[in-house]
Amino acid sequence: VVFLPPGSPYQPVIEALGNYPQKKFYNVSKLGGAKYDTLPYSIRVLFESSIRNCDGFLVKETDAMNILDWKTKQNNVEVPFCPARVVLQDFTGIPAMVDFAAMREAVRNAGGDPVKVNPACPADLTVDHSLQIDFSKCAIQNAPNPGGGDSQKPAVAKLSPLRAQARRAPCRGQAACKGPCSTAEASRSSGHFAVQIENTPILCPFHLQPVPEPEMVLKNQEMEFGRNRERLQFFKWSSKVFKNISIIPPETGMAHQVNLEYLSRVVFEVQDFLYPDSVVGTDSHTTMVNGLGILGWGVGGIETEAVMLGMPLTLTLPEVVGCELTGTASPLATSIDIVLSITKHLRQADVAGKFVEFFGSGVSQLSVADRTTIANMCPEYGAILSFFPVDNVTLKHLKHTGFDEAKLEVMEAYLKAVKLFRTGESSSREPEYSQVVQISLSSIIPYVSGPNKPQDRVAVNNMKSDFQACLNEKAGVKGFRIAAEKQNDIVPVQYEGNEYKLSHGCVVIAAVISCTNNCNPSVMLAAGLLAKKAVEAGLVVKPYIRTSLSPGSGMVTHYLSSSGVLPYLSKLGFEVVGYGCSTCVGNTAPLPEAIRNAIKQGDIIACEVLSGTKNFEGRLCDCVRANYLASPPLVVAYAIAGTVRIDFETEPLGTGFNGKSIYLRDIWPTRKELHAVEEECVISSMFKELKEKMEKGNKRWNLLEAPESTLFPWDLKSTYIRCPSFFDKLAKDPVSPQPIENAHVLLYLGDSVTTDHISPAGSIARSSAAAKYLTNKGLTPREFNSYGARRGNDAVMTRGTFANIKLLNKFIGKPAPKTIHFPSGQTLDVFEAAELYQKEGIPVIILAGKKYGLGSSRDWAAKGPFLLGVKAVLAESYEKVHRSQLIGIGIAPLQFLPGENPSTLGLTGREQFSILFPPELSPGMTLDIKTSTGKVFSVIALFENDMEITLYKYGGSLNFVARRFL
Repeated sequence: VVFLPPGSPYQPVIEALGNYPQKKFYNVSKLGGAKYDTLPYSIRVLFESSIRNCDGFLVKETDAMNILDWKTKQNNVEVPFCPARVVLQDFTGIPAMVDFAAMREAVRNAGGDPVKVNPACPADLTVDHSLQIDFSKCAIQNAPNPGGGDSQKPAVAKLSPLRAQARRAPCRGQAACKGPCSTAEASRSSGHFAVQIENTPILCPFHLQPVPEPEMVLKNQEMEFGRNRERLQFFKWSSKVFKNISIIPPETGMAHQVNLEYLSRVVFEVQDFLYPDSVVGTDSHTTMVNGLGILGWGVGGIETEAVMLGMPLTLTLPEVVGCELTGTASPLATSIDIVLSITKHLRQADVAGKFVEFFGSGVSQLSVADRTTIANMCPEYGAILSFFPVDNVTLKHLKHTGFDEAKLEVMEAYLKAVKLFRTGESSSREPEYSQVVQISLSSIIPYVSGPNKPQDRVAVNNMKSDFQACLNEKAGVKGFRIAAEKQNDIVPVQYEGNEYKLSHGCVVIAAVISCTNNCNPSVMLAAGLLAKKAVEAGLVVKPYIRTSLSPGSGMVTHYLSSSGVLPYLSKLGFEVVGYGCSTCVGNTAPLPEAIRNAIKQGDIIACEVLSGTKNFEGRLCDCVRANYLASPPLVVAYAIAGTVRIDFETEPLGTGFNGKSIYLRDIWPTRKELHAVEEECVISSMFKELKEKMEKGNKRWNLLEAPESTLFPWDLKSTYIRCPSFFDKLAKDPVSPQPIENAHVLLYLGDSVTTDHISPAGSIARSSAAAKYLTNKGLTPREFNSYGARRGNDAVMTRGTFANIKLLNKFIGKPAPKTIHFPSGQTLDVFEAAELYQKEGIPVIILAGKKYGLGSSRDWAAKGPFLLGVKAVLAESYEKVHRSQLIGIGIAPLQFLPGENPSTLGLTGREQFSILFPPELSPGMTLDIKTSTGKVFSVIALFENDMEITLYKYGGSLNFVARRFL
């Protein structure tokens, strides 16, 4: 429902839209006059949101005027922003949905109607982070089992008789398709290839007849549903009972890709009221949608949950860097080359924490696919987002992807009315920017990125010499310090009955991951066409190289299939392993043991090449030390070459039929070829079919049983889903802040304590408090899973709070997740000490130094301390986002006076502290703290506005919203 605050001062600027009088909108362009015309397009979206949501409390008139005065107020004031919708993935989405389920329970217990408890802002949750590659090349891998449970059930490796029969059924069509459309059985190590090969995709590439999915995909999907069944049932219950929430089931695609292809509206239309589409999401790739002219970026789970609760985001009014693009890129440069080139320029321009907005004649040379790929990479150069205003290129793209033409006409009329449509005409006035960065597309040449950081670009024609330099350089970011006499060492290894030779620069992992690229079909098709030409020329990929193809959505498989290139990718080992974040987030199967041993014994600098966005050392395998990002066709090329120590201009990729040397230029597809395939295969019907698939779900999801009750039936035996205690003290009316009396210090921390130190993350250590809890529940260490997978269980997450082994507590004197329980004098795990304090009825606080709460926003960095019983944090300074999160959960952020800290005040942390809050708190108020030793000192209550004080009085945003339903 559109939020139109009663009595809004801006109601008079609501108008009818030109030739569509039934359509209404806020004509914000009339409010600001010349000021509005000079605003960057992205700031105009913020301004419209502030006008539409102005209620005098959460969003004030002064907030809207501050945005209008962006030129003078940028980087100096904080403003609220109410996005049109929210996108979540399952890892961060499950705690939010568990909180809503718990809120329903609490509202019922307090006498309210639980049916009224629903997200206030439209939200879409995509289940995409649970895919694990257990099967690769139709072989069971010894991959970790993040979902717990029994990973060796034989049923998952079998196909039903019906499906098995279907796999044997031949595909009727041309003679080119010989035999059944099933997984290619020929071993790549045999060296015997036919040009015409068997096919595995959903559609036969030669005549588009339906065939079953590859066995490998089915097995991975079976494993995914098996290990995550309990969480999936909870999600399905949520989809049935909550309004304003849509669950995108597994096997559909990645959250950011589904957001781009299916969820994006560009312009919202609700009850004939129009306003710009905007979004925040719990994934860094949320920024992709800016390529469609949709303002969006990634935030933490707690901010996303606050938006779902109807609260605005608060952000510092950002600087906006205008990026002027001119010229046209080289025909050989892919969108990845453009992305990496722009990444380098913008990183050098220092755009961290700023908006980037593109303009100039070069923008019209970029397709929407190119734009979304560029926007997707903005987290890598530090920008909040990279915005491409809607123009004719955008409208043409939307038309091809199935948008209703009548809606497109309304969309164009509305965007032009509020001056959010970019005409690209030379006579039109450009917005004013904080600074302008100029980039010539004509200067861009093909690059890869590595060996360990995405910003370290290497021209492809310099790859061999650059890797050689890395061998010589001292150990570090770009150096491996290999002695000169060992740089040409060769280590023989036996694998599958054949001997191979490993040397420095050998490729052992090659992954085509389309999360960054599947919005641009030309890049993925280039990989497929290159594979086709390679197979036809007789080139092979060595069997020990861990190859995989992980499409971001079914659309990618569709166009690879319909273009006829998927079987050739499969022939080279690039078989579809499933749909979801797999290799990109480290979920890859381990290398064969023989290869691992050879790499370690020979101290070989082995390489992985992938088309993702992250290439940090050891992310995929601890024995792979050189990691390169490359475009999909280059990933395939390096896999064929088997090494990165190659000059593509002068050295062949390998030997083809009849002993002929085959060079990269012999098999690289031309732009003309790519364009022809795109025109034929990437058509609106693909998007239509994908949308139908999403709306219908899939068989496993549709057959999954889930309760339909208004309240969720909590299973007390569950170790994944548990009702949290955030609402235990829910009451209808707020109370004055209660004094904190005789509190002990749970932790005495130093400077720069990050959210990684606080929040549970990674695997669950066997000696941890969380491990003890799970063991008592009957689980084995193999079934512990990770904290990320158990984010719906507050008992696990609370025990994992401050469980980081690098936590330096001054009470202990060395890094360890330990503290002292002062009444008994015992040294205990942080959770165990907190549990004792709570049993004794003793409140606890945290002492900290400067910049407390640095790092990525993490919901459990605030929720965890709250459930440990922490009533206040007393620090020298805070990271501003974490400070607001503490208030949002009900913890008071207190700050020492300037120049003061525990040392200057003579505090040891072993005292008890009493804090009295006055009945009427005010922003920035000074409070007195009295210790058990008689010392009294003053601190600042770090509440910045009345809204934050109100939230604190209600016990945090969760309780504030819950009381609305009483």
